[in-house]
Amino acid sequence: MVPRRIISLVPSLTEALFAFGVGERVVGRTRYCTQPPRAVRRVPKVGGTKKVDVGRALALEPDLVVAVREENRREDVEALRRAGVRVFLGAPATVAGALAMLRELASLVGAPRAGDVLGPIERVCRRLERSPAARPRRVFVPVWENPLMTVGADTYAHDVLRVCGGENVFGDRARYPEVAPEEVERVRPEVVLLPDEPYPFSAAELPEFYALGIPAAREDRIYLVDGKLLTWYGPRMAGSLAQLAALLRS
Repeated sequence: MVPRRIISLVPSLTEALFAFGVGERVVGRTRYCTQPPRAVRRVPKVGGTKKVDVGRALALEPDLVVAVREENRREDVEALRRAGVRVFLGAPATVAGALAMLRELASLVGAPRAGDVLGPIERVCRRLERSPAARPRRVFVPVWENPLMTVGADTYAHDVLRVCGGENVFGDRARYPEVAPEEVERVRPEVVLLPDEPYPFSAAELPEFYALGIPAAREDRIYLVDGKLLTWYGPRMAGSLAQLAALLRS
């Protein structure tokens, strides 16, 4: 049965549900689900991605809750399932995995505009696959400050870098490792991407990274970027992949 009352616990998938043409069926969201801005204002909040108010969610009588392992807590998902609610639980760690998850979600909700969302992503992925970077650029992506943390293997952002023509300098580490400035200097990144989420890197942090003895600093390849380019799967994937590929291959 096609779900009629959907709660989304994932900001990027909330945006995807509206893009799929089923936004009128979204009855709950987290406070971080802010896209599309005007449309989500009417949707009640059920807490945050890491701390869902399960009681409030159940009071909305959902017949489907959308979650992912990366962003949502297992105990919240299990509590919803124990209450008899169907939970769609994604676990995308690659670009291909994210695309497959979106296809599955679109099918589950009977999305009338699935092709409008998935078609552009598939075309960009095919183009990048057909014309790989001649030499992948070595990239460092910090995601937190104090302690300094970055993306390792088994993460969606790691695979985004690969698809777009980059080589994650900490791709030999697991998930989200802490790193020291000396380690960053040792791996010699040619590009540094400073996203504005989850940690809001800004111009205030630029001197810290330009002070490192790395090729990216010498060649002026340290960029402030929208964090959604690296971590959001959904309708913006096509534009995100194309934009990052252009940046890393320039």
